[in-house]
Amino acid sequence: MRSTELDWPPVLTIAGSDSGGGAGIQADLKTFAAMHTFGTSAITAVTAQNTLEVRSALHLPPELVVEQIRAVVDDIQPRACKTGMLANAAIVNAVADTLESIPSLPAVIDPVAFTSTGYRLLTPDALDILVARLFAGATLITPNLREAAAFTGVDILNDDDMRKAAEQLLELGAPAVLVKGGHRADNADDLFADGTTERWFRAPHIDSRATHGTGCSLSAAIAAGLAKGTPLVDAIVAAKTFVHDGIVNGYQVGAGHAPINHFYAYDRLLRKEGSLA
Repeated sequence: MRSTELDWPPVLTIAGSDSGGGAGIQADLKTFAAMHTFGTSAITAVTAQNTLEVRSALHLPPELVVEQIRAVVDDIQPRACKTGMLANAAIVNAVADTLESIPSLPAVIDPVAFTSTGYRLLTPDALDILVARLFAGATLITPNLREAAAFTGVDILNDDDMRKAAEQLLELGAPAVLVKGGHRADNADDLFADGTTERWFRAPHIDSRATHGTGCSLSAAIAAGLAKGTPLVDAIVAAKTFVHDGIVNGYQVGAGHAPINHFYAYDRLLRKEGSLA
């Protein structure tokens, strides 16, 4: 059989594994596939979790994380990457050292620090290191409200607070930021800012339990867009649509917050063709 060149651009995720399959590496790889890109991974931690809780986590040696990244970069040559759960200061430093050696690689930094139930996915001593080492070299950072507050000290309740947090994140070195407002009480608006442009992505809350892994999937979808050469804001627009439709077309797995439906478009196609009951 004659091999053919892969027409899906490769993308790399550097994140933790979710045994429940809804977030982390698993959500990223599903997103990459749904966005017609080839997913590769470097696992930073293994978590025991489901739709209800994170029970425990084991952090991998930083050297092994770097070896995974190097193995992928040396051979498969991803066109963009994203980070998720980096777990601790040693891994943050190791990932930063590695990404600094490949500055041409677009990087979406999702500064994952807590789960929605409050479980710490990043040790407290790693917060400042993540800012100092990863923000400036990023293409985009995508903190949720709790993470943005942890980095800036801003208590975020409304649009003005989100704007203040975005401005401070830019002052901390990030070239562009998407502050995610999904945890606001009044709406689910997101704010993009890069120092010259400000754009709001207005959205109401969706009444759905299929919200596990939304942040991971959003950053992965943005990275996939960048890998395909899509301009940053356009990649964000496409990623927002992808996650929104994944929530609306979600399905229930487990007793808690189920994952979004990453393959809703594929499901729709199969149903149209009569291949899926």
